Amino acid sequence: MEVASADQLADSVFVEDTAVVFGDTAVISRPGADSRKPEIAGTEAALRSQGLRLLRIEEPGTLDGGDVLKVGDTVYVGRGGRTNAEGIRQLRALVGPLGYTVVAVPVTKALHLKTAVTALPDGTVIGYEPIVDDPRIFGRFLPVPEAHGTAVVVLDDETVLMSSSAPGSVALVEDLGYTVIQVDISEFEKLEGCVTCLSIRIR
Repeated sequence: MEVASADQLADSVFVEDTAVVFGDTAVISRPGADSRKPEIAGTEAALRSQGLRLLRIEEPGTLDGGDVLKVGDTVYVGRGGRTNAEGIRQLRALVGPLGYTVVAVPVTKALHLKTAVTALPDGTVIGYEPIVDDPRIFGRFLPVPEAHGTAVVVLDDETVLMSSSAPGSVALVEDLGYTVIQVDISEFEKLEGCVTCLSIRIR
């Protein structure tokens, strides 16, 4: 489903930053950039229409969904320019009772954690090492050869979505036995956007 367009909010295409879904619960974020705070209204309406229970990050906490990587019941949260310590504390309090463990991760080399790393269906974390602060934080880490190859959207246990601008990374993931659907998102990549930025998975 599509979130209603908001032509006056140029970054609103990066809908991932406005919420994170944990089963039947959606945590509405509080973006770290003031210009992006109005974006949450459209996402909130869309998620409410799906019957999800809504929780939210409150001031003075900030949290961008692009800083949240779920791997099973572990939730890695990037502490960087858009997500602050209070936002991480609030997320921990909200999702801990749902059975998730929040692990804070330093992010100093990329805009968001998921600019640097995402995860394959089997839980292996993939990332471009020059922009990953500490790969040892992740249980299983696999480096990819291109900066635009860090992002995968898991479509099912066998299929992922990746950028067509990272052929070496696509080949690596295919060699692991996955089917890769490639998309051209070069215009979004000019603003550090990636395939994960453009959607919120409800699962």
